[in-house]
Amino acid sequence: MRKDSKIFIAGHKGLVGSAILKRLEICGYKNIITRNRDELNLLDQNAVEEFFKEVRPEYVVLAAAKVGGIIANNTYRADFIYENLQIQNNIIHQSYVYGVEKLLFLGSTCIYPKNAPQPMKEDCLLSSPLEYTNEPYAIAKIAGLKMCESYNSQHGTNFISVMPTNLYGPNDNFDLHTSHVLPALVRKIHLSKLLKNQDYDSVIHDLKVDSREEALKYLSQMGITQEKVTIWGSGNPRREFIHSSDMAEACIFLLENIDFSDILALGNHDCYQEASHHPHINIGSGVDISIGNLAELIKQIVGYDGELVFDLSKPDGTYRKLTDPTRLNKLGWKPTIGLEEGIQQVYSWYCSQNYTT
Repeated sequence: MRKDSKIFIAGHKGLVGSAILKRLEICGYKNIITRNRDELNLLDQNAVEEFFKEVRPEYVVLAAAKVGGIIANNTYRADFIYENLQIQNNIIHQSYVYGVEKLLFLGSTCIYPKNAPQPMKEDCLLSSPLEYTNEPYAIAKIAGLKMCESYNSQHGTNFISVMPTNLYGPNDNFDLHTSHVLPALVRKIHLSKLLKNQDYDSVIHDLKVDSREEALKYLSQMGITQEKVTIWGSGNPRREFIHSSDMAEACIFLLENIDFSDILALGNHDCYQEASHHPHINIGSGVDISIGNLAELIKQIVGYDGELVFDLSKPDGTYRKLTDPTRLNKLGWKPTIGLEEGIQQVYSWYCSQNYTT
């Protein structure tokens, strides 16, 4: 990419898109194109086509998606599959129509089967059933990476698909109903600490409610009191995490240095003949941690001395989701931010954004 290349980031305000935008700016790219939802509805086929016709981006980062944790995925199943398919179809197809030089499609490691061998290699895709709770989202993301692969095969495009492991970082979703596990734990433990310190003004400000009574009632419903934080499941499942800054660096590395043909060459396979070979790339650390130990680590970082209680009546989800990042490592990239350092950064960011202590 040239420093003045037209680069369109779809989803630039989310966790993934904002991290990539920031990294592109740090690297000196000066012609980055963004649109908010009021300016461009990515669900609208005609609007997306008009945008590509007018702007003619040379590079596209497809980071826009409807995302959420286990509760949101299992509750809004229709929304997750419809909106993600619609966004992907519109952007990937118009990138082909208007001759985009390279597209980077961001998915998720939830595409892999519930009982996939650990660590999960790219080639285990479609080898057995998915985890039911996030199946609609996973199917949409599988469709997206296969759409990129198919356009490359039929039309000679240069569309690359990457599957990041669990991400965290600035601009994450901290909503207690819809967030992923790490930001949810950070906020829950932080709020319980505020209650324990009787800092009700900060609690009210954080929750954006009108009174202490309203705040206490809501937090109690969410399993948060001044004595304890209740966490879904047993705490035994293990998860892998990567900081959004590391993920962004990996994406810029791929945009600058790697073509789809380079990914094919890694396995010496013709992916269109070898059904077990899937030419996408995992982005991960290759290291995981149990939810229980993650909660203890966050508790330590936040400075909380209350109790962590695990609700065994709630589902655990997939027991383990550890990626094999060998393919990305062979291409020349590895992460640099450790989990403890990364959580400390995120907690500091969250407090600075919410004026809490």
